[in-house]
Amino acid sequence: MAIDKRKTPDINAGSQADIAFLLLIFFLVATTMNTDTGIARMLPPMPPEDQQQEEIKVKERNLFLVFINGRGDIMAGASGKQEPIDLSQLKERAKEFIVNPMDDPNLPERTNKEIELADGSKWVYPVSEGVISLQTTRDTNYQSYIMVQNELTRAFNEVRDEVATRKFGAKFADLPEDQRNAISKAVPLKISEAEPRNIKR
Repeated sequence: MAIDKRKTPDINAGSQADIAFLLLIFFLVATTMNTDTGIARMLPPMPPEDQQQEEIKVKERNLFLVFINGRGDIMAGASGKQEPIDLSQLKERAKEFIVNPMDDPNLPERTNKEIELADGSKWVYPVSEGVISLQTTRDTNYQSYIMVQNELTRAFNEVRDEVATRKFGAKFADLPEDQRNAISKAVPLKISEAEPRNIKR
């Protein structure tokens, strides 16, 4: 019986590297990458090394303290007068603090400031001196922190919308850049973040 001595033909693998490279390029171009987004905050520049650090003192009435503990409980209010509040109440409390509509002596001072508009005219607006100070503990979870940050930012955004509607007849986001800058000066975003506390158990 005759034996077939023909060899099985080899597959030419020379072009596989080229195909793999083309597939890699295709996936890099066609795939969308999720980008991590954080909280938009403008940080001050680092001071020179030889500059002496001066302690900035804020009057008690101009400070609204917000504290989040490890369980996600929120305490808010003036220094020494903080009380437990629900997350759903935080935005309205922060708005009342920012605006001080009844000129309450227990709420922040307001200083009349001249804001220059694009047409060269001046706009005098009572700018709040209030600062919201946010503090956490070392074991505060990130979700609670972000939820509180969102509520505080919403409070500032709603106040900006109200001021923009009264002054320019449109919401803050719908204004041209020069008018948005004027509103940002009238209602500056003042959220200060204190160093997290260590809670002894």
